[in-house]
Amino acid sequence: MKELILNIYVEIQNKNVVGFRAISYEAEGTDTEKINFLKRQARSDYARAINFEAPVSDRGNFISYRKFSRLESKGYHYKLYEEIFDYFGVPDNPLICVTPVVDGKILAD
Repeated sequence: MKELILNIYVEIQNKNVVGFRAISYEAEGTDTEKINFLKRQARSDYARAINFEAPVSDRGNFISYRKFSRLESKGYHYKLYEEIFDYFGVPDNPLICVTPVVDGKILAD
């Protein structure tokens, strides 16, 4: 059965999250196979991925990657990536691969 999966890029500049990019696929196979596919695509997908705005603080400033990472580790994925999930119409608990892009360098395996 095919499932909608996403490659998401977190764009980081000067230690702040300044944007996202994402691209979707419909894929079959095990979760491991799907994640491995997304990882293999990570470098080539970045240029084709759709741009999304990054979350900002109450004061309108970009949030630090450190704070972003803490929120992500606490399970706030849906809140952080809400615009992306809505855009692609993904179901609850989508399978995603998140790749950081630090000062223009894609940090993919």
